[in-house]
Amino acid sequence: MACKNCNQPLKTDHSYCSHCGAKVIRNRLSFKNLWYDITERYFNLDNTFLKTFWHLFTKPEVVIMGYIDGVRKRYLNPIGYFGIALTLSGLLVFLIRKVFMDDIGMDIFDIGADQQVFRDVFDSVMDFQAFVFVILIPMLAFPSWLLFNSQRHIFSEHMVSFTYIQAHYTIATFPISILVLSVAPNTYTSYGVINVLVMLLYSLYVFKRITSYGLGQFLFRSAVFLLLFVVEYFLVSNLIFLVLLFTGFVSLDSFRPG
Repeated sequence: MACKNCNQPLKTDHSYCSHCGAKVIRNRLSFKNLWYDITERYFNLDNTFLKTFWHLFTKPEVVIMGYIDGVRKRYLNPIGYFGIALTLSGLLVFLIRKVFMDDIGMDIFDIGADQQVFRDVFDSVMDFQAFVFVILIPMLAFPSWLLFNSQRHIFSEHMVSFTYIQAHYTIATFPISILVLSVAPNTYTSYGVINVLVMLLYSLYVFKRITSYGLGQFLFRSAVFLLLFVVEYFLVSNLIFLVLLFTGFVSLDSFRPG
């Protein structure tokens, strides 16, 4: 008998391959076995997903710095963790578009603009949901690379940090987002703004754990970090709006009070 993953010989009484460590699968892929595999992979108490999820709350520096320093088996890698977050984000967008769109209050600044215009813009942006989700990582990594670099990390290592941070925050807030949509969908846009602010605070919490700056220096760098991100966010948001404007999807007249 040979391992189906590395093709090395297997002993018949072994449950794991001694060469690559893969579990030996002897049963057919029934629904029962498939369900067991899913629960074992993602919900086992010794599982890397649950450890990664919990430790990104309690000791994020161990997860992130461990990966940067070469630890690969203890926690879920950032790409795998990000993949789970991207899947949940896509599911959330699907539910918004198919179930909750008409109930979401869009005019959060109460300027009297046409709600349908905001919904059309919102729906159009969600067509690029995966791109927006990914582009936030370098947008956050750039100011952190400039300001939180006491460990002399290169830019790609800051990208790793924010891949973990954004993925973790998305996974952690997914149930809350579903709850808000189910109970008070008209407040979801306001909730989204608060969500971004809390994610930024969580990012600063992580970098306080990672870096060795004193409190005063850290607070100053945090303020500059937030300012730079706001500038980036403003530029990217306006770029998206200009694309929609020049493609004729929206017009300035649509945003004037009726």
